[in-house]
Amino acid sequence: MLRNVAAVLLDGVNPFELGVVCEVFGIDRSDDGLPVYDFAVASAEGASVRASAGFTLQVEHGLERLETADLITVPAGASYASREFPPDLLDALRRAVDRGARVLSVCSGVFVLAAAGLLEGRHAAVHWKHAEELSRRHPHLTVEPDVLYVDEDPVITSAGTAAGIDACLHLVRKEQGPEVANRIARRMVVPPHRDGGQAQYIERPLPEPGGDSVAGVLVWMERHLDEEVTVEQLAARALMSPRTFARRFQQETGTTPYRWILRQRVLLAQHLLERTDETVDAVAGRTGFGNAAALRHHFVRAVGTTPQSYRRAFRGPEAA
Repeated sequence: MLRNVAAVLLDGVNPFELGVVCEVFGIDRSDDGLPVYDFAVASAEGASVRASAGFTLQVEHGLERLETADLITVPAGASYASREFPPDLLDALRRAVDRGARVLSVCSGVFVLAAAGLLEGRHAAVHWKHAEELSRRHPHLTVEPDVLYVDEDPVITSAGTAAGIDACLHLVRKEQGPEVANRIARRMVVPPHRDGGQAQYIERPLPEPGGDSVAGVLVWMERHLDEEVTVEQLAARALMSPRTFARRFQQETGTTPYRWILRQRVLLAQHLLERTDETVDAVAGRTGFGNAAALRHHFVRAVGTTPQSYRRAFRGPEAA
């Protein structure tokens, strides 16, 4: 049963991510007939912990509080992607998992779990900005950059900031049923479950011209997303044979020309849905998908939600 929950803090902890776990597990909602968790905050670096927002937290408990927890949460913090972590904290996390407890990270808190060796051979979620660094530092785990959370019981990892809410409510739903999770979500005024993943929140990248042999073609492709082009046409623009161009493109972008342009079209569609009042058909035409059905098909596959739902999420119900 999920009864005893601890949040472990390090210097630089982010207040919002700490607040997420405090809000889900640290609030007494017994007046609504909801479970009351034995919740506490513990410090891995002394009784006084500096928050990333410029204030200091006085923490009553040390790492001994983790020894009895059913769930240990690790909120994000400043520089977690590059710092070293106290060995006694990593030992405490390993002992917790060994005795059957769960661990849950919010955003860059995943680097703590990875440093403890708890993600070896597992899949993990993290904020998309940290995905490359997490993969580089811990090549024996698989990063899922386009999801809100990953549950590989007993290890749960979540993506950026508010995705911690999704992960916490998921665990409540799993352990105590949808009614409890839904009622907690209602008290928090958040959806009990969100469609899609963090792919919908990734900024649209622009290719940067440089010395790379396909950089100029990338810029041209990005500016002509509404046009149908073939590999042969792109290769001719790069002054290469189609075979050489395809190989160079794969080497320099990590993907094929078709997949690259498809991704750029989806990203452009996201931009237009967020910032214009154009119809979905018009967006489909401007992005090279041709019609709303084709746009919807590729948009759902890439982003995890429909164009209409995406627009509502960013601009409100009246915009759809």
